[in-house]
Amino acid sequence: MLTSSSFESQVQTLQELPAQVTALTVRVTSLESQFFQFRVEVNEQFLQVRGDIKSVDEGLRRELTAVDDGLREELGAVAAGLRQEIRAGDEATRHQMRVMHEDLRSLIKTLRDK
Repeated sequence: MLTSSSFESQVQTLQELPAQVTALTVRVTSLESQFFQFRVEVNEQFLQVRGDIKSVDEGLRRELTAVDDGLREELGAVAAGLRQEIRAGDEATRHQMRVMHEDLRSLIKTLRDK
């Protein structure tokens, strides 16, 4: 059985409910606003990081292209130098072979004539 003070307490609690619901609604609305702002900030920062990564990537690509071009140029020069050295060595070898051939022919002729 409800006593008068128990009944009054329940009524007072029920009377306080709309204010509590209103306060909760205000808090939830505030949290929604904060969450939305957080999402906006995270999205902006993500886009910034993405832009930074893209910028670094483009810079690295430019540097690698420059290094690649430089290496190709250096290797081309080295290859040209090696070709020149090979040709010079080949010509010297052919000359020595001709001289040795002539010496051999001369030696054979000398041996025949004896």
